[in-house]
Amino acid sequence: MPDAPLAIQMLHDRILIKMSGGPGERTSRGGILIPATAEMAKRLVWGEVAGVGQHVRSVKAGERVLFSPEDQYEVEVGGEAYLVLRERDLQAVASERASGGTGLYL
Repeated sequence: MPDAPLAIQMLHDRILIKMSGGPGERTSRGGILIPATAEMAKRLVWGEVAGVGQHVRSVKAGERVLFSPEDQYEVEVGGEAYLVLRERDLQAVASERASGGTGLYL
């Protein structure tokens, strides 16, 4: 019997996040190529919420969130890497319209 894909339900305040891009090279706004080996300060990254636990109140699946990838749990599902975080580890949620936020647009 072949392995069937499993449905995953996150528990409590846990969030499953698919990373947006990898830790490889990136390009600055000015077009400068920054190698993956460049030393940098701790950097927050964006990811897409793939699943949430029943006690998560601030985000929904499909939203983009800002978080620190340091010291998080990584899991592979269907050949893709995901991170598991607690809701309190998120720094921001991107939305179509800012309502009462900082007024910044991405």
